[in-house]
Amino acid sequence: VPLQASGGGLVQAGGSLRLSCVASGSMFSSNNMGWYRQSPGNQRELVARITTRGGTAYADSVKGRATISRDNAKNTVYLQMNSLKSEDTAVYYCNAVRSSNTNIQYWGQGTQVTVSS
Repeated sequence: VPLQASGGGLVQAGGSLRLSCVASGSMFSSNNMGWYRQSPGNQRELVARITTRGGTAYADSVKGRATISRDNAKNTVYLQMNSLKSEDTAVYYCNAVRSSNTNIQYWGQGTQVTVSS
């Protein structure tokens, strides 16, 4: 399930972005999907995740500002980010974990999000 993330860019504080991550292959719907981010000097952290059944979870730092969703027909997971803050600046990565075997996981290449204050 190689992953291709897109949608990052430069946005002003208070603005919005929608990140997309397209998976190749036929097993997308069998994977729990997640968005992570990493800023310089910091560890990669979970932003949001969505299960195969559509259950979602969010980091406290983005609750109320982020929405993760998936479209299994398009093999795509989205992350809508609103009310962006400078601290949201990071490289955002999508992640897929096979629900039946958590040893099988994939990472996308990352997309840069820069929020200017």
